[in-house]
Amino acid sequence: MKKYKLPEVENIVNDELATGLEWLLREGARKMLQSALEMEVSEYIERCQDQLEEKGHQQVVRNGYHKPRELTTGIGKIPIRQPRVHNRRKGCQFTSAILPKYARRAPSIDTLIPTLYLKGISTSSFPEALEAILGKDAPGLSAANIVRLKTIWDEERKAWENRDLSDKHYAYLWVDGIYFNVRLEPDRPCMLVIVGATANGKKELVVIADGERESKLSWQTVLCDLKSRGLINAPAVAVGDGGLGFWPALEEEFPTTKHQRCWVHKTANVLDKLPKKLHKDAKGLLHQMYLSATKDDALEVYDRFLNLYQDKYPKACDCLVKDKDVLFTFYDFPALHWQHLRTTNPVESPFATVRHRTRQTKGCGSRNATLAMVFKLGLEAQKTWKRLRGHKMVHLVLEGVKFVDGEILKAA
Repeated sequence: MKKYKLPEVENIVNDELATGLEWLLREGARKMLQSALEMEVSEYIERCQDQLEEKGHQQVVRNGYHKPRELTTGIGKIPIRQPRVHNRRKGCQFTSAILPKYARRAPSIDTLIPTLYLKGISTSSFPEALEAILGKDAPGLSAANIVRLKTIWDEERKAWENRDLSDKHYAYLWVDGIYFNVRLEPDRPCMLVIVGATANGKKELVVIADGERESKLSWQTVLCDLKSRGLINAPAVAVGDGGLGFWPALEEEFPTTKHQRCWVHKTANVLDKLPKKLHKDAKGLLHQMYLSATKDDALEVYDRFLNLYQDKYPKACDCLVKDKDVLFTFYDFPALHWQHLRTTNPVESPFATVRHRTRQTKGCGSRNATLAMVFKLGLEAQKTWKRLRGHKMVHLVLEGVKFVDGEILKAA
C-alpha cells in the first residue's frame, strides 16, 4: 500500500473537495436554469391556451424535450434538457429568451439576471449557482451584489431618462404598454415603451417609463418630456394598438404624426368577436387585407369582409370599421418598410417572455427594481436589432417625400 506524505495527503483532500464543490455548483446551476426554462414554457403555453384548432384542440402544446445538450459555463459544462413546444400555427415558433435554440455558452449577466428576476426568481436564489453559470463574468455574485447591481442599473436608467435628444429625428415610432405583477404593489405597473427608427434605419429605445394604465396623461407626460429634452421634429408615423391613451396625447404633442394601428392586435380583437369555427377564414381575409399590393386592393378585401360578416357578427365588423382610417397608413410609406410598420413587433419581441404575467411571483419586489430590469433587458435587446429593410429610404421619409402604394409619388 502506497504511503503519502502529509502535504500530498492535503493536496489530495483539497482536490477532492474542490471537485465536489464544483459538482455542487454545476448541479445547482443546472437545477436553477432548468427550472427557469420550465417556467418560461409553461407561461408561454398558458398565454396561448385560448388558441384552438377547428376541432377544439389547442394549437400550442408541450411536446417533451429537445435533444439534451451541454452549456459551457465558467466551471465546466452543464447538461440541459430544454422543453419542447409544438406550435401548429404556420410561421410561429417559440424561442426561449433565457437560452436561445443554438446557444452553447452561458448568456451574459446583463441579459440573464433581468430575465430571471422578471420571471420570478428571487434575489436570494441567485448567488452560487448563477456564479457557476456566468463564470468569470460574475465574480462574487452574492445576493448583496445583485442588490447593488440593481441599484447601479436603476441609476443608469435615470441618467438615460435625462439624456439630450436634440440631435435625434425619428422617422417611425412603435409604442406599447407592458404590464407586470409586482409583489409589493397593489396595482400592476405599466411600463410605457417607445422604440424609434433613426435616419440611418437603426432601431433604438426611446422611452421606458413608469405609467398609469396607459392613460392619456401618462403618455402625454412622456411625450412632453421628450420635447423638453430636444425632440422637436415630429415622427412621420407612430405604430401601436388601439387601446392606448397614446393617440390623443400624440394628437396634442405631435399633431402632424400619422397613426398606424398594429395589425396583429387588430386581428386578435376582431377574431375575439367571431365564433372559433370562423377564425380560419376570417383570419385569412384579414391577412389578405394588409398583405395586398395596393391600398385599393386592400379596401376591396375590406369590403368583402364586411359583406360576409356584417349581418351576423356586427361587433367584429365594428371593431374593424372604427379604425379604418388608421389601418392602411403604411401604404403611404416605402414598400420595403411595410413589414415594419404593420405591427408593434419591435416593442413586443424584446419583452415577449416577461409581459402579460397572469400570476404574481416573489421575485419582482418593487416598481423601481422592475423598471430597472426592463430597462436593462431593453438595452441588451437593442444590441441585436437589425436595421430596417430599405434603410437608405428613411431619409426620404424624413425629407417629406410622398409615397403612394409604397412608391415615390411622381410629379404630374
